[in-house]
Amino acid sequence: MRARQRWRRLLGGAALLLIGAIGAGYFVLPMPHLQRSRLVSTLVLARDGTILRGFLSTDSKWRLPAGRGAVDPLYLRMLIAAEDKRFAEHPGVDPVAAARALAQLVMRGRIVSGASTLAMQAVRLLERRPRTWSSKFVEMGEALALERELGKAGVLRLYLSLAPYGGNLEGVRAASLAYFGKEPAHLSPAEAALLVALPRSPERLRPDRHPAAALRARNAVLRRMAASGVISAETLAEAASDPVPTVRRRLPFHAAHLARELYDAAPTENVLKTTIDPLLQRQVEALLHREVGALDPQASFAAIVVDNRERNVIAYVGNADFFSTPRHGTIDMARAIRSPGSALKPFLYAMAFDRLIIHPETLIEDGPRSFGDYAPSDFDGKFLGTVSAREALQYSLNVPAVAVLDRLGASRFVDGLAAAGVHLRLPHPTEQPGLAVALGGVGIRLSEMAMLYTAFSHDGAVAPLRYLADAPPGPETRIFGPVASWYVNDILGNAPPPPGMLPAAVKSGRRLAYKTGTSYGFRDAWAAGWDREVTIAVWAGRPDGTPMPGCSGLVTAAPILFKIADLLGPPATNLPPKPPPPGALLVSRRDLPPRLQRLDIGPAERGARASAGGPKILYPPNGSTVAWDGGEVPLEAAGGKGPLRWLVDGRPLSPVPPHHETAWRPAGIGFTRLTVIDAAGRSARAIVRLQP
Repeated sequence: MRARQRWRRLLGGAALLLIGAIGAGYFVLPMPHLQRSRLVSTLVLARDGTILRGFLSTDSKWRLPAGRGAVDPLYLRMLIAAEDKRFAEHPGVDPVAAARALAQLVMRGRIVSGASTLAMQAVRLLERRPRTWSSKFVEMGEALALERELGKAGVLRLYLSLAPYGGNLEGVRAASLAYFGKEPAHLSPAEAALLVALPRSPERLRPDRHPAAALRARNAVLRRMAASGVISAETLAEAASDPVPTVRRRLPFHAAHLARELYDAAPTENVLKTTIDPLLQRQVEALLHREVGALDPQASFAAIVVDNRERNVIAYVGNADFFSTPRHGTIDMARAIRSPGSALKPFLYAMAFDRLIIHPETLIEDGPRSFGDYAPSDFDGKFLGTVSAREALQYSLNVPAVAVLDRLGASRFVDGLAAAGVHLRLPHPTEQPGLAVALGGVGIRLSEMAMLYTAFSHDGAVAPLRYLADAPPGPETRIFGPVASWYVNDILGNAPPPPGMLPAAVKSGRRLAYKTGTSYGFRDAWAAGWDREVTIAVWAGRPDGTPMPGCSGLVTAAPILFKIADLLGPPATNLPPKPPPPGALLVSRRDLPPRLQRLDIGPAERGARASAGGPKILYPPNGSTVAWDGGEVPLEAAGGKGPLRWLVDGRPLSPVPPHHETAWRPAGIGFTRLTVIDAAGRSARAIVRLQP
C-alpha cells in the first residue's frame, strides 16, 4: 500500500512538472516546418467551386486542402471523440492523457493508451521521425508551437489535409472523393466512421484492397461512438450494416483539356476557378461521347459554349473521348489548327457590308468564273446563276464568296481578323493571302472561331473569351459595325436547318442563327450558332487530319450544335429580335444605289479577263530544267495577237514571225527569266534553269 502511495505521489509530481513544462514551453518552442502542407494538388474548379479536374502535387500525392467548413460536422465529432476528446481544452499536448499514459507505462510496464493529440499527429504528418522517446518529446514541443501560431482551426486544417488514406491519397477530401465519389461535406455515419478509422493504418485498412479489415475497423469506430454518445444505438445498427466501398474511384475529371491548358499556364497556382457551368459541362461531355459513336472509330467532336454577356466560356470539350487512343482523345481539338471551310464566310460578307461593297440584296453571279489562276466551284458542283448576296450567304455558295473577297481584298480581310487577335495560318507564312481564304484555305482554332462568332452578339466587336472567373474583360476590337452585324444576323437567322432539325428554332425555344463549314477533302466539319445569349461552336473530324468522306458541317456538326442548344433550355429573357440599327437599308434591289445593285468584278477577275486569249509559253515550260550544250535553245509560244516579242532577263530578242517560234543562244548556265508579250500587251512568264 505504501509503495502504491509513493508511486502515486511520484506520478502526481511528474504530472505537475509536465503541466509546468507545457505552460513554459508553450511560449518559447519553435514552429515545425510547414513545407509539406504547402505541396498541395492544384485544383481547377467550375464557377460554383466544384472540382473539374485536379493535378497531383509535386511529390505525386492527391493532397487536397480542407478546413472545418469543408467536412460533415458528424465526422468532426467522431474524429475528436476518437483521437483527441479534450481537443478544445488543451494547448496542443493533453497533460491529463500524458500523465495517464505515463502512469500506465510505469505500473504495467507497457503502453496501454496513447496520449497523442491531433496537434501531435499533425506534427508527425509534417515530418516523419523514428518512433523513439526523444522524437515523442520533440513532437510534443512542436505541437505546442503549432497551436500557439495556428490555433485550433489551423491544426485541424493541417490534419484534415495531410492524414493518409492509402496509396497516394492524403486528406479527407481526397479520400471522400476517391472512396465515395463526393465531397466530405455530407457524409453518412458509416462513411464518417470509415474516414476516422483509415488514417490509423491506411495501407492495411484500404477498403479497395482489404475490405474485410476496413469493415472491422469502421464498425469498431461506430461502436465506440455509440458508447460515447456521439451516435445513437439505432444509428449504430443501421450504419454497421452498410457495406464499405470496394473500389477506388477516379477523382473528378471534367473539361480535362481546358484544365490542362490553364494548369500549364499557371503551374504555381493552387486553385484555378473557371467560368465553366458544371452541369452544362457534364451534359455536353455526355452528349458528345454518345454521339461520337455514330462516327468512325478514328473521328471525334469538339465543342465550346460561350455566355455572350461577358464572353464567359461555360462549356469546353476538346475531344469527345479523352481515353480513346484511336480518336487521339488526349489531343485538344478545340485548340488544334484546322481548315474552316466556309465557316469564315459570314465575316467576309460582314466586312463587305460594312464597307458598302455589297448589300444583302446585291446581285452576284454564281457561275464558272476565273480569278487569275483560281477558278472555284460550288460545293455540289452546280451553279445557281444570278443570286442575291443574302441567298449566296444562306446557301454558302463558293463563287460569290470569292467574288466578294476579290472586291474586299484578301489581305484586308486577314488583317482585319488579326487586329482582333485571330491570326489565320496561311499554308506558307511568308506568302500573301489569296482568294482561297474565302473557302477555308487557312488554319484556325475552334476556340478562335467561337471568339469570332461572339461578334454577332456584340454589334461586330470581338474580344478574348474568358476562361477564368477572376480574369478581367479583354479589350474589344470592332471588325465591322452594327449594321453589318444586323444584316448577317437577319440572313443566317433564317438559314435552312440541318437535316432532321426544326427550322431555326430548337426544342428549347431558342432561335439560332448558324453557319457551317466543310474543309477540302472532308477533313473538317464545322458549325457555329448563336442567339443574343449564347454562342456555340462545334468541330468534327479525324484528329490525324485524314479525310472523313460523307461528313460535312451541315450533316455532321450542325445537328450537334442544335442538340447542345437544347441542353441550354429556353432563353433566360424572351427578347424579340433586335430591330434594325440606324443606317440599315431595308429596301428592294431596285431602290438601292446603282453601285450596290450588282457586284462589280474585282482586280483578280479583271486581270483574268484581260489576259484571256493572251500568249502562253509552250517551251521551255515554267520551272523546267533544260540541258544546254552551248548552242541555241528553241523558244515556242502559242496564242496571243502577233507579232510576239520575247525578253530574256528583261532584254528583248528580235520580233517573232507569226508562227511564234524562235531561238535563243544563252550566255551561260543558271536560272533565266523568259517573258513573251503580244501586240495587245498581254504577257506570259517562265523561269527555267540551264545546266550542262
